[in-house]
Amino acid sequence: MVNVEIFTSPTCPHCPGAVMAADEARKQLGDEIDVKVVDVSDNENVQKAMDYGISAVPTIVIDGEVEFIGAPSISDLIARLEEKI
Repeated sequence: MVNVEIFTSPTCPHCPGAVMAADEARKQLGDEIDVKVVDVSDNENVQKAMDYGISAVPTIVIDGEVEFIGAPSISDLIARLEEKI
């Protein structure tokens, strides 16, 4: 199982694209991918973002490693996830 965390903010114009890319990757790669959207405007998630050193959204963390800052293309995200599977 590959764990994907997408750090987002409700005011970010690029965050929906990152979430859409992850949803499409999950559709194509199936149950091997677990996607969680982490809203950094929620105080409970601020420390988690700080622990990863995140200072911009969207940021995508795969298996505990920051892999993308900004919204990746679907093909780039899938390629990176396939490396992890």
